[in-house]
Amino acid sequence: MLASIDHLISTENLAKIRELLQASPFVDGKLSAGMVARDVKHNQEMNPQSEHFNTLNELVMGNLVRHPKFKAAAWPKKVAAPFYAKYEPGMAYGEHVDDPVMGQGELYRTDISTTVFLSNPDEYDGGELTIRDTYGERKIKLAAGSAVIYPSHSRHYVAPVTRGTRYVAVTWAQSTIRDPAQREMLYELNQAREMLFKEQPDAESTRKVSAVFNNLVRRWIDI
Repeated sequence: MLASIDHLISTENLAKIRELLQASPFVDGKLSAGMVARDVKHNQEMNPQSEHFNTLNELVMGNLVRHPKFKAAAWPKKVAAPFYAKYEPGMAYGEHVDDPVMGQGELYRTDISTTVFLSNPDEYDGGELTIRDTYGERKIKLAAGSAVIYPSHSRHYVAPVTRGTRYVAVTWAQSTIRDPAQREMLYELNQAREMLFKEQPDAESTRKVSAVFNNLVRRWIDI
């Protein structure tokens, strides 16, 4: 399941984020790559020891973890601190599947990947996030301040950047709903439930759909 969130970050905060990114040190992205990804990863990542790291997290992650659509799509149990990545001309991230377990000290399972776009599409050429799933290839290049949520088990890659600079924040979540098919079912059922509450709040069908949703959550959730 893919879900996108538009206007996650305000224009004012985006300007602050860009200033902080441009004032921060970046290192070779291979330093954080797993065994397989190391061979296909060619980007730069902000040094997590940067003095701006916590401020960036407040501006980027604070908006993400509070957003109702992220909660409905991810059912997050643990959300990782993000990597802030920079792609300049010639840089790319070849096809890969995210490592199933990440973290240092306290480990977490990667069920959900999220990319938050911090550059506008007209600021760079190439650099599309391409996700391969049962529906084929999907090329994603969203406006700055928008995010896309996708399963960590999907094969995906970032196409080579040929002009400009692509900034993104990438994070992962361990979900309380481990099975991706169950997460997708709950996401779609919740959308239907919200629509019914809006259009037919007192209908018996609305109450039944809501009851089914709650009971499926009770059956599947792992907390």
